[in-house]
Amino acid sequence: MSFVSVERLEKTYGDTPIFSDINFTISRGEFITLLGPSGCGKSTLLRCIAGLTSVDSGNILLDGQNLVPLSPQKRDIGMVFQSYALFPNMSVEQNVAFGLRMHKVKSQEIQQRVADVLRLVELQDFASRYPHQLSGGQCQRVALARSLVTRPRLLLLDEPLSALDARIRKHLREQIRQIQQELGLTTIFVTHDQEEALTMSDRIFLMNKGQIVQSGDAQSVYTAPKDAFAAGFIGNYNLLDTEQASRLLQRPIAARLAIRPESISLSLSGEQEGEIRSHSLLGNVIRYRVQARGVDLVVDVLNRSASDLLPNGQRVSLSIDPEALCEVA
Repeated sequence: MSFVSVERLEKTYGDTPIFSDINFTISRGEFITLLGPSGCGKSTLLRCIAGLTSVDSGNILLDGQNLVPLSPQKRDIGMVFQSYALFPNMSVEQNVAFGLRMHKVKSQEIQQRVADVLRLVELQDFASRYPHQLSGGQCQRVALARSLVTRPRLLLLDEPLSALDARIRKHLREQIRQIQQELGLTTIFVTHDQEEALTMSDRIFLMNKGQIVQSGDAQSVYTAPKDAFAAGFIGNYNLLDTEQASRLLQRPIAARLAIRPESISLSLSGEQEGEIRSHSLLGNVIRYRVQARGVDLVVDVLNRSASDLLPNGQRVSLSIDPEALCEVA
């Protein structure tokens, strides 16, 4: 039996449909990411599950219980937002304990549970500090601890890392994933960042215009996009129409193709049908823009040393992994 089941969920604001006929199931302990562009309905869907936004129709089942008739307080769900929403006049310890005090938990148990969860998020030495004395990453960990301390059946994370700088974001996403696995906590995470989705998720639900257009583990969603939107959003695919694909591959191609940049190899030997037009250094990857047989391509090559860099105007031959050619709708 699925731990979370969403059935035929619909939501409209006025005459504007946000999403319709949303259906999915989640197993206990899974980490699911709702991935998609702004305005696709992912955050509204999360708020509907939390009970912060009403649904027009459909069911949301958590461990067999229909949540739709229940108020947010009775759903036993923890939620972390992009904005930390901490009480500025309360210390870290008081912020984390707030939900337990509202549930009339005994003081001794509150003290123990708060201490335990602060150790879990590595903030045990910051219990007496106030939000203005913390960094953004520390504030977000307090917000996470506040949700975890109530021991929710389901944890919802609404773009909690998007306001943080890249280094802190990377560290915190690793920490969130580690804590989620350690606790076996069923989690739904919302982001528009493909790297976060690919590195954190057991499964990804890719959303566009109020629909889940593709779902699966990170490997399958990345390597086998179902359509041009998925290929364009989940990676830096080269999207070729039938004419471009036929010209590039020198044989008739009857479908649109998506080709991953890293599946194309460059060489200075053989038939040099391509030319380097520009390049960008992306740390451990060099991203080239290459024109070959009148087709513009993005090619990603591992940056091994400075001597590997090919100059603009360099003629090159291309080799494309045939298994990486993906037909898309």
